[in-house]
Amino acid sequence: TSREATSKIVKRVEAIALELPGVDHVVCLDGMSILSGTNQSNAGVIFLPLKRWSERNTEELRAAGLARRLQGEISAKVRDAVVLVLQPPPVRGLSQTGGFEMMIQDRAGKGPQALQRVIDQFQSEARKRPELAGVFSPFSARVPQLKFELDRTKARRLDVPVSDVFATLQTNLGAYYVNDFNLNGRVYRVQMQAEGRYRAHADDLRDVYVRSRDGRPIPITALGRISLVTGPDLVERFNVFPSARILGSPAPGYSSGQALAAMEELARTHLPEGYTLSWNSQAFLEKESAGSSGHLYLLGLLMVFLILAAQYERLTLPLAVILSIPFAVFGALLAVWLRGLQNDLYLQIGLITLIGLSAKNAILIVEFAAQEVRNGTEPMKAAVNAARLRFRPIVMTSLAFILGVLPLAISSGAGANARHSIATGVIGGMLAATFIATLFTPLFFVWTHRLSQMRGSMRKETSQLS
Repeated sequence: TSREATSKIVKRVEAIALELPGVDHVVCLDGMSILSGTNQSNAGVIFLPLKRWSERNTEELRAAGLARRLQGEISAKVRDAVVLVLQPPPVRGLSQTGGFEMMIQDRAGKGPQALQRVIDQFQSEARKRPELAGVFSPFSARVPQLKFELDRTKARRLDVPVSDVFATLQTNLGAYYVNDFNLNGRVYRVQMQAEGRYRAHADDLRDVYVRSRDGRPIPITALGRISLVTGPDLVERFNVFPSARILGSPAPGYSSGQALAAMEELARTHLPEGYTLSWNSQAFLEKESAGSSGHLYLLGLLMVFLILAAQYERLTLPLAVILSIPFAVFGALLAVWLRGLQNDLYLQIGLITLIGLSAKNAILIVEFAAQEVRNGTEPMKAAVNAARLRFRPIVMTSLAFILGVLPLAISSGAGANARHSIATGVIGGMLAATFIATLFTPLFFVWTHRLSQMRGSMRKETSQLS
């Protein structure tokens, strides 16, 4: 596709985008591919800055709703181009688009055409999976190209250096770097290139000449054969191997983990021998960090246990505090489920926070009960007195924290989903730790105290026998 045809399509898409009520303005860059970061005559990109959040107060005017509406209108009105509406990634710098990104590697070296067939089959199978949405690949081995085959024997016979032929083609059709020069304190780069109107068509090569060693001008067309072929406009390499990029996103109602698992299953069943899947950008980091949250929870529990063991100078009493933490986790998961949220990264951060917050409530009861036992009170009575006397401070501190994060749970505006997830989990966990775990903490204290007594009696019997 020529640059002029691409510009016309970009202007048509621009006119459609400006009709959307939530779009503020548009920025068009024809000739640029945002997926590969290269200049291509058959590619273009349009950036759509949206209006203020306060002016887009319905779901249809949110970014996701506008993207779905714009994609539907473009698909109905633009039939001579492939136009994709993409949202930016949640973390800037990790991929060019949201969703996942993967690479299909041609480790057997079968060529671009074979890779194209594999990509077509893989995309068709991926679009059948309910977990996936918007699966596509910017790789194409069907791009019309102008191929020039140099007759080296004829070039030597006409005394034309081969390097001069390639340098002439590069200078006229591409860009040839000459040097840099300084002017008024700034550095300017000098590049040679023919004007656009002299390199827009295949027939323009007839006007390109190269000089032989004796100074005779010889037309480029006399030194080779020109043919129209199809091939890839860009061949990416990933881990040294020729690769094709595939982008996609989870379907509504599915998590990113389920989408990645579905893609891996498709790769195992539908990729032929010699082709492998490799994750890239944000999907690669997600796969690398999968399962690490469990280690963080265990580390947090271990730190609480060690600190309490050093404070109480025993190993059994901290168990009464640790056993109250599952109630907070249950409350957090229940609150998130009731509100229809997902188990995302923000909720996991809230769960780590709840380890310390729920342990704080249990410590108030266990510390007071331990003091009562050291003063001669029975463990059961000491635990009940501690729960009754320390319940008011526990409720006061817990409600202060809950009311402090309540604005996050009911907030609106850009980024509100992240605040909803972390605040809902923390509020649910604190409510469970305050009104449920407080009832069981005295029981846990009695259990651990009896366990400590059993260990002490066993230690005495062992010393007597020895």
